[in-house]
Amino acid sequence: MIPRELIKKIRNIEIYTQRLVEDQMAGQYHSVFKGRGMAFEEVRQYQPGDDIRLIDWNVTARMNDVYVKLFVEEREMTVMLLVDMSASGLFSTRELTKREIAAEMAAVVAFSAIKNNDRVGLIIFTDEVEKFVPPKKGKKHVLRVVSEILSYKPRSGRTNLAAGLEFLGRVTKRRAVVFLLTDFLGALPNREPDAARDAVDLPLEHALRVVARKHDLIPVAIVDPLEEELPGLGLLSLQDFETGDTVLFDASGPEGKEHARYMRRAREARQALFRRLRMDHVNVRTDQPYLPALVDFFKARERRLRR
Repeated sequence: MIPRELIKKIRNIEIYTQRLVEDQMAGQYHSVFKGRGMAFEEVRQYQPGDDIRLIDWNVTARMNDVYVKLFVEEREMTVMLLVDMSASGLFSTRELTKREIAAEMAAVVAFSAIKNNDRVGLIIFTDEVEKFVPPKKGKKHVLRVVSEILSYKPRSGRTNLAAGLEFLGRVTKRRAVVFLLTDFLGALPNREPDAARDAVDLPLEHALRVVARKHDLIPVAIVDPLEEELPGLGLLSLQDFETGDTVLFDASGPEGKEHARYMRRAREARQALFRRLRMDHVNVRTDQPYLPALVDFFKARERRLRR
C-alpha cells in the first residue's frame, strides 16, 4: 500500500507538472526531439509545387495520372529517465531536496513525452542499478514512474554513474532520449592538485562517450549552493551522506577557499566535457526554480536545430 502522504505528494506533482506542460512547455518538447524518421502514409494526385522526387511511378503508370507519395514523421520515441538515488540526493538547504527536484523534473519530461505519444522508462541507480521500469505509454505508467522516484528506498547510499549508463546501453537497443538526473558528486576526482581539471573519472567519461554515440544523452546536474561554497562559519563538523564519514572542516580558513576553487574547477571542467561530447546539458540549483533552466534548455536546442 502507498502511504496517504505519498499519494497526496504524487497528486500535487501531477497537477503542478501537467500545468507546466500545458502552459509553458507546449510544443517545445515536440520541436526539439525528433522521431526515428519518416514513415509512408498514402499517395495522392500531384499538385503544383510537389517535389518531383516523390512521384510514385508505379501508381502513376496504373492510374494514367501523376501521383506522389506522402510521408509523416514517425514520432514515437523512447524517453529514458536515469535517476541517481544515492544518499547525497537527500541533501538540501532549501525547501525541496535534490531528489524531490529530480522527481518533479522527471514528471515534466514524462508528461511531455506521453502527450506526444512517446514511451517513458526509468532506471534507478546508486553504485549499482537497483530498479528498472521498462518503457511504456500512458498517464498511469508515468504516475508509477514518479511514485518510484519519490518512494524508492535504495539499498546503497553510494554512487557509480558509469554503472547506470552501462546498464542503459545493455537494455536500450534503439536510439532513445536519455535524461541523466544527478548531482555529479559521485564523479568528482580525488582532491589532488589540479585533479578537478579532468572533472570526472575515466570510466565515467568512457560510459558517457559510449552512450552519447548511440543515444540523445542530456545530463541534468542538480546542485545545492552550499555544496559548492561553504559560509565562513569557522570550524564545522561535516558528514558525508554517502559514506557516513565525519570530518572537521575549517570553513573560514584556507580549507574553505580551496574547497570552493576545487568545486568551481570541477564544474567548469565537467561542462567542458559535455561540450566536447556535444551533449546539451541542464544546470539546476536548489535555491532557484528549475523550470527556467528547463525552458532555456529547450529554447537553446531549438535554436541550434534551426541552424
